[in-house]
Amino acid sequence: MKTLFLLRHAKSSWDDPSLDDHDRPLNARGERAATLVGRYLAKHHARIDLVLCSTAVRAVETRKRVMAALGAPFPPVEHERGLYLCGSRTLLERLRDAPDTATGLMLVAHNPDLHELANTLTGSGDHDLRHALTDKFPTAACAVLVFETQSWSDLELAAGRLADFVQPRKLA
Repeated sequence: MKTLFLLRHAKSSWDDPSLDDHDRPLNARGERAATLVGRYLAKHHARIDLVLCSTAVRAVETRKRVMAALGAPFPPVEHERGLYLCGSRTLLERLRDAPDTATGLMLVAHNPDLHELANTLTGSGDHDLRHALTDKFPTAACAVLVFETQSWSDLELAAGRLADFVQPRKLA
C-alpha cells in the first residue's frame, strides 16, 4: 500500500512586482497556513518517506514550514525544476518513477496541475471530501490518497482512495 500527499504551495506574495513568478515567496497568510497543515498532518500521524518539491520559492518555503511542523525525523527531499508548472501528466510520470522504498510520498507543486492530477487519480473516498476536491484545490491544501499497490510505477488513473483533503481555512 502507498500513500500520496499532494500538497499545493501556500499563498504567495505579490508585493514585489519585479520578481519572476518562480521567485515569489510566501506571504504571512501562506506561512501560517503551511504551519497549520503540517501540524494537522503530524497530529494524524502522517508518515512521509520522500518529498518531491518544485524549485519555486513558494513551494520550497511551504515544504519547509510543513516539515518543521511535522517534526523530526525529516524525510529526504528532491527539489526539481521540472515540477514547476509542468502539467499533470508530467507529475504523474514523475510519481511513477519514485522509489518503491518510499511508502509515503509527498509532492509539493502548483495548480492547475496538482488539482487535475488529484482528480484524475481519485477513484473513491468520502463523498464530501471528493466533492470538495473536485470543486477547488486551495493554496496550502493537501490531498491524501491511498493506493493498493506495492509499486509507484503501477499508479493507475482513478485507483486512489481519497483518505483526507486538508484545507487550511477549515483548520483555523
